[in-house]
Amino acid sequence: MRILIAEDEARIARFVERGLKANGYASTVVEDGISALDLASSGDFDLLILDVGLPRMDGFQVLKALRAMDVQIPILMVTARTGVDDTVQGLEGGANDYIAKPFRFEELLARVKLRAREATNGAGSVDSDVRELGDLRLDLRTRIATFRTDDAGEGAGSPGAERSVELSSREFTMARVFLENPNQVLTRDLLLSKVWGYDYDGASNVVDVYIGYLRGKIGARRLVTVRGAGYKMVDPSA
Repeated sequence: MRILIAEDEARIARFVERGLKANGYASTVVEDGISALDLASSGDFDLLILDVGLPRMDGFQVLKALRAMDVQIPILMVTARTGVDDTVQGLEGGANDYIAKPFRFEELLARVKLRAREATNGAGSVDSDVRELGDLRLDLRTRIATFRTDDAGEGAGSPGAERSVELSSREFTMARVFLENPNQVLTRDLLLSKVWGYDYDGASNVVDVYIGYLRGKIGARRLVTVRGAGYKMVDPSA
């Protein structure tokens, strides 16, 4: 899915771009409304994340021009304005969705995924909504991890029983990164980048803290510490 980001605040644009890249989306950033209009009408993009407060041509003007040209690219409006009138103006003007600043990246990502599912509905195969490694399954829609408990007493219930746990937003994102890179050593810096996105102190121990949280939910043997390098997720039964 090719995403055009129209955002003139460089810090926010980098934050969104990095987060989308970490989740497998290709993106291009433009900083003004004229450029957004030109690229969005080119047919080269599948979604437009459109900030309202753009220079040269604001987001509402870009939206109006695109719909007047019968360009049907899905548009997610982003704005610091929180008034109901602005929301109504955007949606009635042809925007597909609306999100107010400040926002959590997870909320933006959920809306992007919704647009992606709508775009691919009936158009063939779609990426699986489940990530797996051994008996561990992560449902990307519900953030629920399912696995079998083991003889070491990890997890509730008798050994071999199936258990499901709901992960927090950060735990889910971290688990997904590991499951999409099975048996690979991931450094703390890489995990900071993919899970927290931007502006996080590299000296922080937040990665180690969340590794502990995740081990407590899915079992310590699934997350292996590689001394001096980082962590990797493995299938403990392999």
